[in-house]
Amino acid sequence: MAINFDKIEYLQYGNNRQRQAYSTLTNNKVMLKLEHFDPILVGTIPINIDIENSDLDIICCFTNKQEFQKSLITNFSDERNFTIGEQQSIDTLAIVANFVVDNFEIEIFGQSIPTKQQFAYRHLIVEHNLLNKHGEKFRQEIIKLKRQGHKTEPAFGLALGLTGDPYTELLKFEATDKSPNR
Repeated sequence: MAINFDKIEYLQYGNNRQRQAYSTLTNNKVMLKLEHFDPILVGTIPINIDIENSDLDIICCFTNKQEFQKSLITNFSDERNFTIGEQQSIDTLAIVANFVVDNFEIEIFGQSIPTKQQFAYRHLIVEHNLLNKHGEKFRQEIIKLKRQGHKTEPAFGLALGLTGDPYTELLKFEATDKSPNR
């Protein structure tokens, strides 16, 4: 099933946790406050492989680091457990803010890379396609691996029998849209 992940409206028709996420993000105007930075909700909740402690991951794109930081501080510094910092990722600097709203921990991750080109979005699309291809038993296997302490991409790597770095290996499915038979 094709989902437009660009906007969060699809969440209001999802499972209970997805509907709660939609309410939290909408009632607190989180996406609206980030709209200048092309926000997209990524991670496990959009594709229904979240576990009890999964957070809401929102990626953003900024052209001016200071403007993005200032916006995060202005809009979210009053939220519970607010932190903000810089993080050097593989190819670029990221600004990361964390806080808690309602019953959700929220992480906002901003880079100077367009959101649809960021690894988190690309992984979301690949993982969504793999879940659709392999079905419910596969989804439950991913959740089981996550509950055992595996991060999402390594869980997919284990479930698919991938060798090498799962973050890189999963991106190979973008071009081919073929996953190994299990």
